[in-house]
Amino acid sequence: MSVMLIMHWDVKEGKDSDYFEFIVREWATQTNRMGLTMVGLWLSIYNRNMGEPRIRAEALAEDVSTMRRILESPEWTRMKDKLLNYVENYQQKVVRTNGEWQL
Repeated sequence: MSVMLIMHWDVKEGKDSDYFEFIVREWATQTNRMGLTMVGLWLSIYNRNMGEPRIRAEALAEDVSTMRRILESPEWTRMKDKLLNYVENYQQKVVRTNGEWQL
């Protein structure tokens, strides 16, 4: 059974352009090389009023051991640290998935 990494964050004030360039040029490519398949990246216009982060990203790995290896790797740490230059309120969780949409 595959597992999904669900991430949430807000883009820091004044970092929109740099953030977008980083996501397009580095994040998607590098996370894919690590073994994650990005399946979604959403911007919510409603969550801001509810105190929730505005961005939701989802990535799949083939199994728990693969996800653990990725999340414990130096490459993931470097990529997440780069992301944190552009975002705040970062949250993540890993869930088992059967391929259907998850909350």
